[in-house]
Amino acid sequence: MGHRVLVCDDAIFMRTMISDILSGAGYEVVGEAETGLQAIERYRSLNPDLVTMDIVMPDMGGIDAVREIVKQDPNAKILMCSAMGQQALVVEAIQAGAKDFVVKPFQPSRVLEAVQRVLG
Repeated sequence: MGHRVLVCDDAIFMRTMISDILSGAGYEVVGEAETGLQAIERYRSLNPDLVTMDIVMPDMGGIDAVREIVKQDPNAKILMCSAMGQQALVVEAIQAGAKDFVVKPFQPSRVLEAVQRVLG
């Protein structure tokens, strides 16, 4: 069985794109979240193997969501997905506990490489 993934992004087309890339490679997308708070709730209820997390989201940003998830599960595997020009935020996200990042717009191969690195 493929690894279980939670996809978090406030833009539905990004969630769909990431989900399609991952499902096509044999990963099981078990849930989606469009806000940081939803991401934390879904992580708790779904216990996925991997989370893809956008940085800029309503109600709670991705970095704060990463901090919360890592507080609950220090072994959480989180891959940040950020737009160009958010490099400083990416560093902050890694310090918060994210394992890697991909920059939008991204190539499917780059997403899958990062996912494999994060999952080890």
